[in-house]
Amino acid sequence: MRAVCVIGLGLIGGSVLRAASAAGRPAWGATASSADADAARADGFAVEATADALRRAAAEDALVVIATPLTAVREVLREVAWHAPEAWLTDVVSVKDPVDAEVRSLLPGARYAGGHPMAGVAASGWSAGSAELFRGAAWAVTVEEDTRLDAWREAAALAIDCGAQVVAASAAEHDSAVARISHLPHVFAAVLAAVGADGGALALSLAAGSFRDGTRVAGSEPELVRAMTEGNRVALLDAVDDALGRLGAARGSLASTGGLKSTVDAGHDARAELESLRAGDPERLDVRWDEPEVLERLREHGAAGGRIVALGAETVTVELP
Repeated sequence: MRAVCVIGLGLIGGSVLRAASAAGRPAWGATASSADADAARADGFAVEATADALRRAAAEDALVVIATPLTAVREVLREVAWHAPEAWLTDVVSVKDPVDAEVRSLLPGARYAGGHPMAGVAASGWSAGSAELFRGAAWAVTVEEDTRLDAWREAAALAIDCGAQVVAASAAEHDSAVARISHLPHVFAAVLAAVGADGGALALSLAAGSFRDGTRVAGSEPELVRAMTEGNRVALLDAVDDALGRLGAARGSLASTGGLKSTVDAGHDARAELESLRAGDPERLDVRWDEPEVLERLREHGAAGGRIVALGAETVTVELP
């Protein structure tokens, strides 16, 4: 199994290090956080200075995983370019287009495919992580026109080893999708939490499940939330405009007729569609690695809601809803 070098040992990076190690891969990490480094070492994991970790990655032909906030990616990639310019490379950053652009600029020789596991909790740092965090979760692995098949397989294999299910998508497709199902919910949670607090102590004392669930991610580290939402500005603006249009329509209906039927019914139907998608028996199919344009076919399956659940020597197994 290919060794793994994780740069950044917060919630996601720390969980990748744990999960890769649990899968039997040689693994080590590096982090700018002394607290995370000390905690990881105390739990028995190898943590080195970033330069040392990357030199070791080059020597052992390891897969380097960038697990820092988007704002730190450029500086880390510069270090990778200096110490391991042709590394196997992936990342777990929540926005893909900006990372892809930085890799193209700074590491043209890297064997790269971007990644993003759709898993997390509101807490951050090494102590919040778990080897089980990605179990059954979707993990996007990006497909661009020039993505190398061997690089994509390495990134996808890591996701599978961590217990996730792989979704093939282009960086642009990924960013558009997560703007709606991840980044917009963070913005809404922040707004909802602030509106609730504006109601004063009485409102907060009466707050129960719907408010707690709707504001859960507002407890995330603000700098991390800003990095991912601001880093996906263009796609997020489209999602916000869609949401504002719906809120405007709801307000207009409430003001004119006193009714919210269209808004409530549309939301109920959308939630039912989500539950149906996840509850149904998936169709399984095998795609051969040696098929022409295999990555493009996997990307098309991803756009249709398909998830890759197994990687074999000759085939990849996809589950379609």
